[in-house]
Amino acid sequence: MEERTHEGATHSLSIANRERVQITGVVAVDSFDDAEVNLETEMGLLTIRGEELQIKQLDLEKGQFEISGFVSALQYASPRQRTGRQQRGRSFLERLLR
Repeated sequence: MEERTHEGATHSLSIANRERVQITGVVAVDSFDDAEVNLETEMGLLTIRGEELQIKQLDLEKGQFEISGFVSALQYASPRQRTGRQQRGRSFLERLLR
């Protein structure tokens, strides 16, 4: 499987008053609801947890993402630390390629 390199990749994250989060370097939005957002960024998987989360801006061509709501946690995971549905899908694919 191809591993991403971070050469030339840009990623930034800005939080204002735990109520507004602006992120660059977003590649994909894996899942979203009002309590949790799972993003794939140039620097790995990012989970944002909170309350009443709402997407304010999403532009995947430019890699820009912005949400508002109360932010309680942010957590990065490497691609090998995927959980839930993502992990099952990856394991299945790895089994097929063996």
